[in-house]
Amino acid sequence: MRTLLLLFLAVAGALLAGAAPVSAHAALTGSDPAQGAVVDKAPAQVSLTFSEKVALSDGSVRVLDPSGKRVDTGKASNLSGTTYGVKLHSGLPDGTFTVSYQVVSADSHPVSGAFTFSIGAPSTTSVSLSDQTAGGGVVGGLYGFGRYVSYAGFILMVGGGAFVLACWQRGAAVRAVQRLVVSGWVALTSATLALLLLRGSYTGSGKVGDIFDLTLLGQVLQTKAGAALVSRLLLLAAAALFIAVLFGAYVKRDAENADAEGADGEGEDGETEKSGSDADRAAEKKDLTFGLAIGGTVVAAGLAASWAMAEHASTGIQAGLAMPVDVLHLLAVALWLGGLTTLLVALYRAPSIEAAAVRRFSRVAFASVVALTVTGLYQSWRQVGSWSALTDTTYGQLLLVKVGLVAVLVGIAWISRRWTAQLPETPEATATATAETAVTAEPTDATDTTDTTETADAEEKQRAEVAAGASPAAGASSRAAASPGSPASDASDASDASGKGPEDAGDSRRAAQLARQRAAVATARQKRIRAADPLRSGLRRSVLAEAGVAVVLLAVTTALTSTEPGRTEEAAKAVTASASQRSGPLSLTIPFDTGGQDGKGTARLTLDPARVGGNEMHVFVTRPNGKAFDVPEVKVAFTLDAKDIGPLPVVPDRIATGHWTASGVQIPMAGDWKITVTVRTSDIDQATVNKNAKIG
Repeated sequence: MRTLLLLFLAVAGALLAGAAPVSAHAALTGSDPAQGAVVDKAPAQVSLTFSEKVALSDGSVRVLDPSGKRVDTGKASNLSGTTYGVKLHSGLPDGTFTVSYQVVSADSHPVSGAFTFSIGAPSTTSVSLSDQTAGGGVVGGLYGFGRYVSYAGFILMVGGGAFVLACWQRGAAVRAVQRLVVSGWVALTSATLALLLLRGSYTGSGKVGDIFDLTLLGQVLQTKAGAALVSRLLLLAAAALFIAVLFGAYVKRDAENADAEGADGEGEDGETEKSGSDADRAAEKKDLTFGLAIGGTVVAAGLAASWAMAEHASTGIQAGLAMPVDVLHLLAVALWLGGLTTLLVALYRAPSIEAAAVRRFSRVAFASVVALTVTGLYQSWRQVGSWSALTDTTYGQLLLVKVGLVAVLVGIAWISRRWTAQLPETPEATATATAETAVTAEPTDATDTTDTTETADAEEKQRAEVAAGASPAAGASSRAAASPGSPASDASDASDASGKGPEDAGDSRRAAQLARQRAAVATARQKRIRAADPLRSGLRRSVLAEAGVAVVLLAVTTALTSTEPGRTEEAAKAVTASASQRSGPLSLTIPFDTGGQDGKGTARLTLDPARVGGNEMHVFVTRPNGKAFDVPEVKVAFTLDAKDIGPLPVVPDRIATGHWTASGVQIPMAGDWKITVTVRTSDIDQATVNKNAKIG
C-alpha cells in the first residue's frame, strides 16, 4: 500500500507540476463593443456573451479607462441567456479602455480574461493586468490536490465497503480491511473540508491568506459548488454510521451467531431447537445485509451526485441525462478500483480469503467494466463532440490516455481471472490443515528448524521452572509451611480454600505464554505456506499490477475532470478564429491625379495581416515611371458602411522618400471596408481616391 501511495503521489505531482491553470470551461464567444473595436461614441454598457451560464460576484466585470480608473457603475447583471453586462458612467473620454472579467463557469471552474476597445481612436493605456490566471498559483495547486484525494477517498470507502458486503462478509472482521475503508472516509472528509476552505480563494484572488476568510466562506456556501460540498459532508456523516454498523454490529452479530451455535440444546428436542435458531439467525443476518446494502447504495449514490451536480455533467447538452449517467460512472469506478484495492489488501494482509469471494468480485468487476464502457462512451460523445477534438484538444488527448490505461487494466484483469479460475474451492480449510500438519511435522528447512527449536526451548524452560518447585529446598519450605500456627500455614490454608495455589497460578501464566509462542510459530509458518502457493502468488502479482495501473488511471481521470471539454474548447477556438481570421496581407494599387503639374502617380497600400485588431500599414507613392514620389502628405481612412463605422482616420509617418507607414492600425470587425487614400503633391494640389477591400 505504501508503494501504491507513493506512485499515486508521484503521478499526481507530475500532473500538477506540468499542468497549466484550469482551462476556461465557459468560453467568451462575443462582446459589445467587440475586442479591439473602435467606436465613435461612448457606449452605455459593456456586454459579454459566454458559451454557457456563469456565476457573477462583485467585481466580476471591470472596465478601466486609459489611466486605470474604473468607469463601470458596479456589479454585472444577466441581460439574457448567457449574455452579461455592466453599465458605464456617462461622459467617457476618447481613448483605449480595458475590460477584465473573472467569473465561475456552470461546471464550477473559474474563468478569467481581458480585452480592449477604443472610443474615438486608440490611445496608450497604463493598465497592467496580472499574468496569473484564475485557478492557478499555490491555491490552485492545493485545490487540485484536494480533488485527487477526494476521488481516491471516495473510491476506497465505497469500493471497500461494497467488496465486504457483496463479496467477502468475513472480511468485515479483518483489521487491515477496516483500516482501508476508514482511511477512505477520513481522506474524503478531510479533502472536502479543505476544498470548502480553498474554494473562495480559488475562484477569487488566488491568495493563500484568503483561505481562512470567513466572508469568502459565506459567499461560497451560497454557490452551487459550495452547496455540493456541504451536501457531501452531510452524506459523509451517514457514511460513518454505515461503516460503524458494517465493522461493528455486523461483526458482533457474526460472533454472537457462532457462540449461539455452540450453545444450542442437545436434548430430545435439541435438533429442532438448533434448526430453529439457525433459521432465525440466518434471517436476521439477511435482513441486516439487505438494510446495509440499501443504505450504502443510497449514501454512495448521493456522494457521487455531489460531483455530478456541480461539474461537467451539470452543464452543456442533455444535462438531465448526463447527471445520472455520471453518478453511475463514478459508482462503477469505485466498485472496480476500490474493490480491487481491497482484494489486494486481503491477499497480502488477511490470513486467508475464500476463492468464492474472489470469484464474486470478478463478476462484480466485469459488470463495473461494462457499465464504465457504456457510460464512458456517452460521456465521450457529449464532451468531445467530434473526431478532431480527440487529437486537437487537451481533453481529447487525456481521454485517449485514459482509454489506453483502461485497455491495459482490462488485459491484466483477464490474467487475474485466469488465476482466479485455478483457485481451489476451499483454500482456507486447505491452508489451515496444511499449517496444522506443518506445526507437528519435522522441520524441513533452516527456518522451520529455528521455529521448532524456539518452541522446544520454551517448553523445556517451563518444565524446568515447574520442576524447581519439587526440589529439596522447596520440600523443606513446604514442610515448614505445613507446621501448625505458622503464617505460611495460614497462607497455604487460604490457597487450599481457593482451590488454586501460587504454583498453579504461575503455571497458568507460563502455559498461556507458551500457547502464544506456539500460535506465533503456527501463524508465521502459515504465512510462508500461503506465500509459497503459486496460485495465490500469481493472483497477488496480477492484482498488484492492476492496482498500480489503477493509481495512474485515477490520476488521469481526476485531471480529465478539471480540463476544458473538447466540445467547448473547439467552440472557443472557432470563435477566436472567426474574430481574428486572416485573409493574408492586403495589397491595393490605387492610381491618383491631383490635377497639377506633375500630379499623377500611384499609391500602393499594404495592410498586414489584414485582420480584426492591430495591423501594420505601409503606403508606397511612385511616379508613372515607377520611381519614388516625394509627396508632402498622405492620409488614409477606413469606413464600414454596413455597420455605420468610420471613417477611422490613420495618419502614417514618412520614413523615406515615397514611403509612409503606420503601426497598430485597428480594424474593429470583419467586413467589406472602403479604404480612402488622400495624397497631396503641393500646397494646393491633392487627390482623394477610394477602393473597397474585404478585411478579416
